[in-house]
Amino acid sequence: MLEVADFSPNPSAPEFGAYGVCQVRWGKAAKGGPPRRRSVLTVFDWSTEVVAEWIDDVWPTMEPDGSGLWPSERGPLVSEDRITTAFTRSARAAGLPGGLTLHCLRHSYVTHLIEDGYDALFVQQQAGHEYASTLALSLIHISPTSSRVIR
Repeated sequence: MLEVADFSPNPSAPEFGAYGVCQVRWGKAAKGGPPRRRSVLTVFDWSTEVVAEWIDDVWPTMEPDGSGLWPSERGPLVSEDRITTAFTRSARAAGLPGGLTLHCLRHSYVTHLIEDGYDALFVQQQAGHEYASTLALSLIHISPTSSRVIR
């Protein structure tokens, strides 16, 4: 449910330009609560180029109905099922193992942050985990495929 307005500069990291911070407005809710909002900081140089290319070159050609960044031919937002199907098809075409889901990208992101030396508290905040133990469980899940041992 991202919109262009969800991106903004990060004064502490001007090298990321207009895409230094992404405001997540529809994060996973606590049991019985509303969606949690949080800011996710840009950390990978290449990511701003990808977002800028989508917003500047691709998105305008789609004639979106509304402001959602991921429109479909039927409305302003593409469905989660459609994204999942596209991801599965792309993973298969790339020769990746079966059973991968979009959630695996989240695990990969956490792994890359840890392997790149980011502080565990920062990684916890980026992932939107309320408790450090949740991050630790994620790392246990992904450490067998990681190139480094995570303790």
